[in-house]
Amino acid sequence: MLTPLTKEQTEIKTLGDAKIKSPLKFHQDDMRERHVLYQPFTSDGLSCDPVFFQSSNPSPLIYFDPKKITAAIVTCGGICPGLNNVIRSIVLSLWHGYGVQRIKGIRFGLQGFIADYGLPFWDLNPQEVTDIHEMGGTILGSSRGEQPIEDIVDTMERQGINILFVIGGDGSLRAANKIHEEVEKRGRKIAVIGVPKTIDNDISFCSRSFGFETAVEAATEAIKCAHSEAKSFPNGIGLVKLMGRYSGFIAAAAALSQRDVNYVLVPEDDFDLQGEHGLMVELENRLDRSNHAVIVVAEGAGQKFFQGVEAKRDASGNLQLQDIGVYLREEIKTYFKKKKREVNLKYIDPSYMVRSIPANTNDGLYCATLGQNAVHAAMSGKTAMVVSIWHGVYCNIPIELATSKRKTLLDSGRMWRDVIESTGQPSFSKP
Repeated sequence: MLTPLTKEQTEIKTLGDAKIKSPLKFHQDDMRERHVLYQPFTSDGLSCDPVFFQSSNPSPLIYFDPKKITAAIVTCGGICPGLNNVIRSIVLSLWHGYGVQRIKGIRFGLQGFIADYGLPFWDLNPQEVTDIHEMGGTILGSSRGEQPIEDIVDTMERQGINILFVIGGDGSLRAANKIHEEVEKRGRKIAVIGVPKTIDNDISFCSRSFGFETAVEAATEAIKCAHSEAKSFPNGIGLVKLMGRYSGFIAAAAALSQRDVNYVLVPEDDFDLQGEHGLMVELENRLDRSNHAVIVVAEGAGQKFFQGVEAKRDASGNLQLQDIGVYLREEIKTYFKKKKREVNLKYIDPSYMVRSIPANTNDGLYCATLGQNAVHAAMSGKTAMVVSIWHGVYCNIPIELATSKRKTLLDSGRMWRDVIESTGQPSFSKP
């Protein structure tokens, strides 16, 4: 069910009136502002005033003079397919579309703004980004952890940065919003534009995050291998752990794509291992029937089994998850050993391969369009927003709204229901 919104929550901030004629050569109708319908009804199904997102379009009038500004690009957090595609698109759109020729690449995330790290800016131009879309990762580098917002804005002021593009996930976008707030407090006219990056596809008010499709494609290859291994041995079990800290979209989409998976375990749906309704009994019955099974587990699933284990956090404050894949592997082996039944279990964890490969063709196109629309928004003076896609239409979303909650499988309509139907798996928790 959609989260009810007000018109005020979807409004996009601007730095001021756009008065400069855009150098883009488009028909005026192509540059007309449009809107994307978000919700025609309230949460109780009653009709209400419709709420719209602003569509992503180039504007006939822009706020910044292209010959007099400096833009900066920073990538933050973990890597995922498509980061270089977004960087390349932003550089090419600024340079060729608008004639902006001072573009700075910030090295290793927000650390690149802080003098103590001694990281020089990288002057970016079309030659520097020619082939980067063919590589995984990010040419700018990345990092985790908070940096002093005041110091970041100090550096932006000293370097004369007028536009900052932040490519990152939930935490990075929150930092981008804090940068915007500090800029606004100082009365400076600096646009802060986010491009939401999360391989887990869990950014709210974004139908699909870039890199997700490539990740699912790679995940299905791991499932194919697990299925082949499982079918090749008596009592064969293929166990695949995929990324998904709080949302199981990769596990669900890969399972639906491949249709060889028998059990999908995700953070959104509780499960037990032991007992009448636990996974172990169902797995044993499955082996009796079919002599093999394939299990896919998202990395954030089953964290309840680690109660009492000291919780640690990474540099960004994210909770470091316990390894549910290894835990399941050992629990399955122990269960069948007690049953005196030999099983052939193969465990596959492709996590870093999934997130470090180059984007596929569809993701590459998506990244290019996101980067292009981010530039259109920035040049027209919009700020404190991210570029997104909703109902197949590119649109602008306030950063505060995009980071207000985390999207889960339970928010995604019928996907989880389709997984249950595809696998035929029962509920693994007590009724």
